[in-house]
Amino acid sequence: MLLKVLLASLFTGLISGLFITFYEYLIDFLRTLLFFGNPFETVASLPTWYLYLVPTVAIFCVNYLISKDRGIREYGLNEIADSMTQNKMTLKIKTLFLKVLASALSLASGFPVGTEGPSAGIGAMIAYQMHRLFHLPTLLIKMMISVGASAGIAAVFVSPLTGIAFAVENIAYQFMKQYIGYLILASVVAFAVSIHFLEPILFQHSLGRRIDNEYLVVNLLFIPFITLFIYFYLFLKKRLLHMIDLEIFKKFSLYRHSIFALIGGGVVGSILLIEPHAAFSGKAIVMHLINQQSTIPLLFIFMVIVLRIIGTTVAIYANAVGGIFLPLMSIGALIGYGFGELLALYGVNIEPFYFAAIGAAVFMGVIMKLPLTAVVLAMETTFDYNVVIATGVSVVLVEYFSTLYFTIKKRDVTKADALKPKV
Repeated sequence: MLLKVLLASLFTGLISGLFITFYEYLIDFLRTLLFFGNPFETVASLPTWYLYLVPTVAIFCVNYLISKDRGIREYGLNEIADSMTQNKMTLKIKTLFLKVLASALSLASGFPVGTEGPSAGIGAMIAYQMHRLFHLPTLLIKMMISVGASAGIAAVFVSPLTGIAFAVENIAYQFMKQYIGYLILASVVAFAVSIHFLEPILFQHSLGRRIDNEYLVVNLLFIPFITLFIYFYLFLKKRLLHMIDLEIFKKFSLYRHSIFALIGGGVVGSILLIEPHAAFSGKAIVMHLINQQSTIPLLFIFMVIVLRIIGTTVAIYANAVGGIFLPLMSIGALIGYGFGELLALYGVNIEPFYFAAIGAAVFMGVIMKLPLTAVVLAMETTFDYNVVIATGVSVVLVEYFSTLYFTIKKRDVTKADALKPKV
């Protein structure tokens, strides 16, 4: 039995690494095809009607695919595992390829969603097939799904420890002591494959283990600053868009998905027209900001923050297939960089890219309720104790302040909030 689990984990990591690489390449190919090159360079020359047409047609195609196979949608890993254990859901090879296509269409057309959600789902689907191939017991379904999710995250972020932490916080905590070795094996193998093809997120200004107390003190000011933006994100998702969704549900329930697809296409088209950097997954923004040394205008930074927050929340309601890990990181990186630039105006001598790295981890960790993953991500991308300490303190305190007014549930972060119409 142990040999079967070992082999299943090994093949899950290997196939996940190859499949995630194909998935990333497909997104790049479709994005280049739809925008006739690099969209950050070509959008300005494309007609306005075309910028609205691309995301609108793409999201309608995605919703059509979801109507044919509900397994394509973004589900939480626990939800997938529970459903399969209770025989309420099966993950077919066809669903795997359709999920890749739907997610690639969502991302390539400009929707600000991330690759990590589908990557974890792809890894989980591959692990499920390995579970069937090796005739493993039903009791090991959850364990194998966590192995697959870990491999998928490790491959897409080119970061094995982040993949392990993600799986542990989401699902594997139930049997970590007994099966953690298989998560490590699958994650490391997937990482070893993807690092030959994909680019990791790296911080080029690390101070290593040297502590700069000035940054740690200034971070205390950053905590209320980033909390305000988290309030804005949660208000938009849980209050404003939820209210609009409720009104649409009461009056046009049969056309709800079509209406939100139109809204989503319109919002993303407008974002592309105003500032294309506010669209897409946001990985390029994170990598640029945490290593940026030249000044970026504050007005530009805060405009992109607002556009990305609006785009990400609307994308969830429009059924765009993708995660929010990377989009949230990009929003946090922008907030952190803006904070650094703001302090520089008042003569405080700090480097904005440090707070971009801290903000990226904290914003994601709070919204997704993944504090351990946030700290591990900060460590693995920066190898800087200043960033790691600030992230650890901030993610706990900001989550506490956020839960004073909002209920954040891990299962609901990639979904529209449940409708509860008044009778």
